[in-house]
Amino acid sequence: MKTNHTLALLFTCFFCLFIYSQEATIKGVILNENNQPIPKVSVKTGNIGTETNDNGFYSLSIPANQDIAIEFSHISHEKVIATFNLKNGVIKEFNPVLSESIEQIATVVISGDRRKEVEGIISLQPETIRKIPGANAGVENLLMTLPGVSNNNELSTQYSVRGGNYDENLVYINGIEVYRPFLVRSGQQEGLSFVNSDLVQNVDFSAGGFQAKYGDKLSSVLDITYKTPYQFEVNADLSLLGAAVSVENISKDSKFTSIVGARYRNNNLFVDAKQTQTNFRPIFADLQGYFTYKFTNKFHLSFLGNAALNKYDYEPLTRQTNFGTLADPVALIVFYEGQEKTEYQTYFGAFQGTYFANDNLTLNLTASTYHTTEEEYFDILAQYNLGEVNSNIGDENLGEVEFSEGIGSQLNHGRNDLDALISTIQAKGDLKIDDNRIEWSVKYTHEDIRDRLVEWEVIDSAGFSIRPPRTIPTNEQPYVPYEGPLTPFTNVRARNNTQINRLQAYAQWSKRATLGESDVWYNAGVRMHNWSVKDGANSSNQTVFSPRGQFAIKPNWKKDMLFRAAAGLYYQHRFTGSYATLQERFNLM
Repeated sequence: MKTNHTLALLFTCFFCLFIYSQEATIKGVILNENNQPIPKVSVKTGNIGTETNDNGFYSLSIPANQDIAIEFSHISHEKVIATFNLKNGVIKEFNPVLSESIEQIATVVISGDRRKEVEGIISLQPETIRKIPGANAGVENLLMTLPGVSNNNELSTQYSVRGGNYDENLVYINGIEVYRPFLVRSGQQEGLSFVNSDLVQNVDFSAGGFQAKYGDKLSSVLDITYKTPYQFEVNADLSLLGAAVSVENISKDSKFTSIVGARYRNNNLFVDAKQTQTNFRPIFADLQGYFTYKFTNKFHLSFLGNAALNKYDYEPLTRQTNFGTLADPVALIVFYEGQEKTEYQTYFGAFQGTYFANDNLTLNLTASTYHTTEEEYFDILAQYNLGEVNSNIGDENLGEVEFSEGIGSQLNHGRNDLDALISTIQAKGDLKIDDNRIEWSVKYTHEDIRDRLVEWEVIDSAGFSIRPPRTIPTNEQPYVPYEGPLTPFTNVRARNNTQINRLQAYAQWSKRATLGESDVWYNAGVRMHNWSVKDGANSSNQTVFSPRGQFAIKPNWKKDMLFRAAAGLYYQHRFTGSYATLQERFNLM
């Protein structure tokens, strides 16, 4: 009898354990009203819970064969409650859409974008990017609407922040630093931006005073997040200036997602209204893709690839500029000969592995390679004529130059080449402990740069060659005959083969808290950058440390006010072989 009682007891325990261990899984992506994924959404039922990752995905195991109510909630969206009754082993995909809302605590309003402003980051809406017209529509056009951001050429996607240079801006896509062409002169060219606005999900911009986790440049940080597709979708755009198409896709088991975009653009029509008559054929094309495969819920592998071509064929013909007054009109007429051919070919690829150890710890490893070949060739002769303009109304020669007051010519020659290969590997970590967040990273970069620079300019005024300033012997024509050699006004020649090894690291801490009735945010970190440069027989090594800190407070006032202070040391390394001294690199005559 005891044996029978024992067997019955064991069977009952096993049956209860079997019933209790039956589980089902519900997973998916949580979207907002614009069909954009929402990160950091709380997903819970009873004592079981999780939250969506940065791409809006979640996965939650629930008991099977019973009604389970799951709550989806977010601080800036209305919550959703859904009830499920799933069989054992079933994997259910559920993609709820949360309506946007604003949570009001007393008289303090908190929204998702406002939290980023506390950190000194401005969030821009991707939908707005696609609506702003421009010669090169994209993220950069939207940045021009922000205070302190400017551009001196509507045909270029480069921008300057707070009066800084055009190469002082950092650009990240999904946490991966991307590069732009190096031979591009200050804001003059670069047609298609690396960032494809059709693929963009989030745009964050910081105009200075940024955190230690961002790199060593002085002006700004543009942090782009590309979309994570949740369904098959095709978008196409066709205009007189070009075409663009993007394709989003997701596998049936939701493990593999891909988004691919191709663009073509020709800005030839923009030049027709210019004062300079030219044969200008700027052609831009690129192909870009972002692919992600989820091996498990904890490990994701992504690849970002880009191939781009920017090509310029420029042949100026004539130009006439009228100025002066009605009584004394003056015109400058320039006749051109020659042409400019410029071409940039860039290739970029990056693998990124992300491991979600738990809800509080995320580890990331990224390996990337960037290759660019750039050519800038030009020979342009400009012959100008400055004179009085016929202003007699009704005269058949109205508007033409009748008397020349000055004539001259200018010849510009250039043969510039650059070939750069940049390889990077970076490990990052993100740990959350209560209201504290600790981030760290170690990054190694190897740069192999080969460039040749040959430029000279000859200026002739009324038959007299203009010599460089402060040269001996001086040219005293027409009073004294000049018997010295003819010298270009500027003459720049350089050839470099440079290898650069960089080791960068950062660690930073941030915390959200309350101070009385006010919300506060603290951030402190330090960044280290060591680089060694070898150019032929010359070599050098340097290490710099960049401590940085931010503090923000949002008082509990009737007025919506935010006070933020940031301080730190910011260093920007020099690039493309410019580490050699000016005397070694340039021969100025």
